[in-house]
Amino acid sequence: MIARNGILFRIAISRNTYLYDKISQIDGSTWNDEENCFYIIENAQNELLLKALFAENNKIEKAINQYILEMQLRGYSAKTIKSYKNHFMRFYHFSNSKINYIKEDDAKSYIAVLIQGQNVSFSYINQAINSIKLYNKLVHKDLWVLDLPRPSKDKHLPNILSKEEVNKILNDITNVKHRAILYLVYGSGLRVGEVIKLKIEDINKDRMMIKVNQGKGRKDRYTLLSEKALALLKIYYQAYKPKDWLFEGAKQDEHITERSVQHVFERALKKAGINKKATVHTLRHCFATHLLESGVDIRYIQELLGHASSKTTEIYTHVSNRALKNIKSPLD
Repeated sequence: MIARNGILFRIAISRNTYLYDKISQIDGSTWNDEENCFYIIENAQNELLLKALFAENNKIEKAINQYILEMQLRGYSAKTIKSYKNHFMRFYHFSNSKINYIKEDDAKSYIAVLIQGQNVSFSYINQAINSIKLYNKLVHKDLWVLDLPRPSKDKHLPNILSKEEVNKILNDITNVKHRAILYLVYGSGLRVGEVIKLKIEDINKDRMMIKVNQGKGRKDRYTLLSEKALALLKIYYQAYKPKDWLFEGAKQDEHITERSVQHVFERALKKAGINKKATVHTLRHCFATHLLESGVDIRYIQELLGHASSKTTEIYTHVSNRALKNIKSPLD
């Protein structure tokens, strides 16, 4: 919004936007925190500049709305859409080009900066590449051929907690709802995004199975239901009486958030006095590794985890001590 105020333009906009970045670069522009607006000297040059910026901003909004719509039509999840949109907007701000004139060199320069940067993971760079390529395909309609080389993936092994450490974490949790959530993550190998979206009917106590609806890759699957987890769920159900979502959030018609579960685990880890680097997802890694160490075939573990490729599951062979524990060190 542009309003004249004496000899000044008053422009009320949101921060962290294209317009905010561009207007802040205009000589003589002043941001007012209380009013959330810029004040700029009113003259013909600034008026032309502002009109051009607002025109470009309208084109950006139209292009991004088209990008979002095209992803929705192709069945991308809300989480992926949000991630791709944010990645693309970071690239666009870096490019300093007009939205309809983005060049392949802009994309290559941006990815090169990410690769050379510190503390930027392979998955982050990979998502940035995917978001730019998808925008090019869906919105630009292949106006230019985009060939972005992907960096070599860092090979990191997951941190694994022992069974004793996992038990200490779980048993130190006094809140029955919080303990039930982490019981299912570890006992069934669930992702945090899967456990929070469980519904009451997904728990099949007769077959001792849990149905995971639309997990990663929008796939349904079944996984194990632990007897201990079922016993705790019965206590939890009597205490909380959930209506639809198994683990309700602050409002009954909403499920608990991922961040809430992460906070629960962080507090439990600290209370248990375990100093290893671990997250809620570590419990899923522990589920797979402990099954492998107990002799379960890796193909069954792959199915329980919902991995599309056995190569993804094979990482647990590198952290399992099933074979290594039978080998004697030469020192011994």
